[in-house]
Amino acid sequence: MSRFWNSRVHKLEPYVPGEQPKIANLTKLNTNESPYGPSPCALEAIRNAASDTLRLYPDPTSSSLRQAIAERFDITSENVFTGNGSDEVLAHTFRALFHDDAPVLFSDITYGFYPIYCRLFNLPYRTVPLREDFALHQEDYVGPCGGIILANPNANTGMALPLEAIESLLSRHPDRTVVVDEAYVEFGAQTAIPLIKRYDNLLVVRTFSKSSGLAGLRVGYAVGSPELIEGLTRVKDSFNSYPLSRLSLAGAEASIRDHEWLEQTTHAIMQTRDTLIEQLRIRGLTVLPSKANFILVHHPRFEAGALATALRDRAIIVRHQSSSPRLKDWLRITIGTNDDSQRLLEALDDIEKKSH
Repeated sequence: MSRFWNSRVHKLEPYVPGEQPKIANLTKLNTNESPYGPSPCALEAIRNAASDTLRLYPDPTSSSLRQAIAERFDITSENVFTGNGSDEVLAHTFRALFHDDAPVLFSDITYGFYPIYCRLFNLPYRTVPLREDFALHQEDYVGPCGGIILANPNANTGMALPLEAIESLLSRHPDRTVVVDEAYVEFGAQTAIPLIKRYDNLLVVRTFSKSSGLAGLRVGYAVGSPELIEGLTRVKDSFNSYPLSRLSLAGAEASIRDHEWLEQTTHAIMQTRDTLIEQLRIRGLTVLPSKANFILVHHPRFEAGALATALRDRAIIVRHQSSSPRLKDWLRITIGTNDDSQRLLEALDDIEKKSH
């Protein structure tokens, strides 16, 4: 604690990012990164942007990137906002678009930054419990609210809502912003972006970190009505007018234009995921249905923390969120390559064998 901190900082419990360890021959299945990397076109664009022009400030409006995103989704650039990773976009969203006269609503199991943003910006909030099977039911989101945010597919569970459920939420709360965080949507779920043409209270937040393999570039964006986008821009320009570097802008634009690479890599990840789920279930493990690039897994015989430690001893790291009461018996496992999956399965078999 420091006497120089203000009261808000004293009360904060910051988000803890996934571990980035230095372990030889590591199979890293804890932070939902792509095993295939970015589009070659994106890498070429980044190399080309690393020129004398770096002495100049980047485009503060990200106009070329916003236009590329707009073309991808058949919308206009006035419907697009960009930021330094989806985390920054989400932070601006909480500051700009959620009201403090009623609680912001989100599920009890979701992305851990949501309650932190509420505390940081003095927003009241209420968590809505997922059902016993970890399903999210839109009818549980009732009553006055300052706004609603849901991750779809849901962070930590990987389970996804159909568009009809999201549309029901939008209709029920027409005067409040409903945010759909689609960090993982491209691994088999339905995007809500087409709904922005009918619902001016919908904001969809996306990232280049997961499916595009650009976690190290830090680029995110939001799609919504011009009214919502203007609110985000007002906050952004009151905080940092140049959030995206020239390298980030070039790489992200080339990435979103290379749709073939995205289709190829996400399809491979989905195939690996479905095969891994099948193999884990054959071994008696419980695995939630996932539309993300990770799975949530429960072992019937091993305590989750002990299993994570045993895997780590074999140079495989997964995510155990022991601080969450409902997730303490579960492990979140990122989908890697087929070879990564095989190594994981062999490690689990070895742990099982040595326990007898």
